[in-house]
Amino acid sequence: MWADPSTWSVLVTGGSSGLGEALCRHLSRVGASVVSIDRRPCRDHDTIEADLADSSAASEAARRAIGQLGRLDAVVCCAGTDVPGALDAVERETWDRIVGVNLLGTAAVVREALPELERSRGRVVTVASTLGHRAVGDATAYCASKFGVVGFTRALTAECQGRVGVTLLTPGGMHTAFFDDREERYRPPADAVLADPGEVAAAVVWCLGRPEGIEVRELAIMAPVEGSWP
Repeated sequence: MWADPSTWSVLVTGGSSGLGEALCRHLSRVGASVVSIDRRPCRDHDTIEADLADSSAASEAARRAIGQLGRLDAVVCCAGTDVPGALDAVERETWDRIVGVNLLGTAAVVREALPELERSRGRVVTVASTLGHRAVGDATAYCASKFGVVGFTRALTAECQGRVGVTLLTPGGMHTAFFDDREERYRPPADAVLADPGEVAAAVVWCLGRPEGIEVRELAIMAPVEGSWP
C-alpha cells in the first residue's frame, strides 16, 4: 500500500495555512485523497470546518472526515497556535486555547482515527516543535502544549507498537504566517534563516511512504542555524 501514494487517504489538521497547507498540496500532487480539519476552508482541498480547541468538535470533525474519505491510511496533526507573553500577561482563555489546539485537539483527532488506522495498519504523524524539547520564557502555554505532544506521541508509539506507525515530527521555524501577528520582539529577526515548509511537507510524505516493516519514529527537521534547537 505505502509504495503507491495515489492510493492513500489522509486526514490533515490545520490545512489552510503553513505546514498543513504545504502538506495538503504535496499530497495532492502525488495523487493522495486529502481532507483537512481547520477553522477556515482550504483554498484547494476539502475542509471540515471545526475549532480544534474544542475536543468534542475535533472528534466529530474527524468522524466526518473519515466518512468523507471512505477509509483512512494516515493522520497528520499540523494545526498549531501560539500567543507569546508572560504567564500573567496572557489571558486565561488564550492560554487554554493554545493548549487546547496544540495538544488536546491532536489527541482528540488521533483517538477518533485509531480504529480506522488499525484496520489499515496506517500511520500517525504529530507535530511538536523545538520548544517541545527546550523551554523558554514567555512561552508557557506553547511549551506546555508541545512538551505534551512529545510525551503523548512517545506514549502512543509504545501503545500502538506493531499496530499503527507513529512519527513525532519536530520542525524548527518555517517561512509561514505563524509569526505574522506577533509583537516585533517575538518575531524572528529579518536575517533569520527559516525552513521552507514545502521541504518539511516532503519529509512527512517520505515518512508516510516507508515500506511495511519500516517506521520513522522521530524526525527533527530545520534550518542549519535554528537557534531554538536544544
